[in-house]
Amino acid sequence: MAPSPSDPPPLSVVMPVNNGLPYVEEAISSILGQSFADFEFVIGDDGSTDGTGAALAEWARRDSRIRLLRRERKSGLAGGANWVVAAARAPLVAIAHADDLSHPDRLRRQVELFGEEPDVDLVGTLWNGVDEVGRQVRPADYWRLARRSPFAPFSHSSAMFRRAAFERAGGYRAEAEYWEDLDLYYRLAAAGAVAVIPEALATVRHARVSTRLRNEPGPVEDAVDLMYRATALYRGGGDHSSLLAGTRTRGPGEKLHPMTFISCGSTLLWSGRSPRVLKRMWRRAGFGWNLASAQTLVWVIWGTLSPRSLRLFLRILLHARNFVARPMLGNRRFFLWHPRDRHLGRLEGPASAAAGGASA
Repeated sequence: MAPSPSDPPPLSVVMPVNNGLPYVEEAISSILGQSFADFEFVIGDDGSTDGTGAALAEWARRDSRIRLLRRERKSGLAGGANWVVAAARAPLVAIAHADDLSHPDRLRRQVELFGEEPDVDLVGTLWNGVDEVGRQVRPADYWRLARRSPFAPFSHSSAMFRRAAFERAGGYRAEAEYWEDLDLYYRLAAAGAVAVIPEALATVRHARVSTRLRNEPGPVEDAVDLMYRATALYRGGGDHSSLLAGTRTRGPGEKLHPMTFISCGSTLLWSGRSPRVLKRMWRRAGFGWNLASAQTLVWVIWGTLSPRSLRLFLRILLHARNFVARPMLGNRRFFLWHPRDRHLGRLEGPASAAAGGASA
């Protein structure tokens, strides 16, 4: 018997969009062209004013898998993401971004892994980077699978998760705006397994339409600073949620974590421009005699004086790290990512053999 139109599909792909032109149509095409085709595509127009709504309506007319939602006022990154996930009907939910792309086999590979590994609650993939015109500018971070880090080795636009696990974790939190994805991963990893497919099945676009670049730099810097402070607390075994209670106020003249300015300048650098954070770094960064301060000073000053040579150096460095790491990765189908793990060996799959160590 054929399934009823009211029956939920096996997968929902969700994409919140605010002013997604000129890249949203390419992003939609990369989802509709997937080798795994049995999904609904929930696209939420989150208060767009640039003509995105008309483009989305045309795509919905052409493909019945698309369900359009509309809000008149934008609701922010966490709010928009929670909105489209709440509208999804499937037990598995895949994230898509309006300026990023998915490899044709991304969804198939992730759905298959969920079917084989019942202990896995989230599957991400490695990613590569392109600039505004689609040129490859940044290689995939294979080396991140061979090191201990509380920062996820996969992109948000490559994430697929079990909806039940997402709901148990409490969804995205507005208090973690601009790093709401990482905050969610920590809570998912505390209760289940987070897997990474060691292939670049997603492409992240470095462009001026990035949400961080379209908003006032001060609040963005404050949010990224909170991310670094929360990550340090989490990595040390503490509960980073204590920093998100909304009671913390920044004191007069309080300085920011220096790495904030690398994070905030990276999109512009990889897009082919100067990071444009030098003056703000001098005014707001809290420097000390430590590696983070030294890295930030070198990166920002070099990127300001010669962004092209810094990009070349970073590409060479990434390729060198990947060259060293690739033999360590072997031919494993996936790795488990434990944000607090201090032992490389526990990064290996299968999840069923490591489920006891999957908790954060």
